[in-house]
Amino acid sequence: MLEEQIFDDYKAAMKARNSLKSSLLSLVRADILNQATAKKKSKLDDAEVVVVLKKQVKQHQDSIEQFTQGGRLEMAEKEKQELEILKVYLPPELSAAEINNLITVVMAETGATNIKDMGKVMKELTVKIAGKADGKLVSDLVRQKLTSPA
Repeated sequence: MLEEQIFDDYKAAMKARNSLKSSLLSLVRADILNQATAKKKSKLDDAEVVVVLKKQVKQHQDSIEQFTQGGRLEMAEKEKQELEILKVYLPPELSAAEINNLITVVMAETGATNIKDMGKVMKELTVKIAGKADGKLVSDLVRQKLTSPA
């Protein structure tokens, strides 16, 4: 399980005295434990851990942007390194072409033809994609496909 792998990697980073990785994984561990407690579970399943990781990735991306705008390049670099560590635990992202293929399939399944059907398409896609692509990218591609003439 992903949660166990993160905990094991945290222990290994502590033993190796890798402060960057151990501090990051410590925060991730805390987030995972908080989520498990909130859901009244002893352990989260992999999909729930991916949600926690995606939230962390989003926070790091925002921080990188803020630090870069503020001229704090050393902090932005640290955030980039942490972001790369986090990405190791995420499933590979789908390419735009793969997402477009899925959109076409879902549009055919749901009979979607215009922007009014976006909700139906997004509902189906969310189930099929589940953490393998950025929601904003998927939404933009669906909107583009439903508004452009076929």
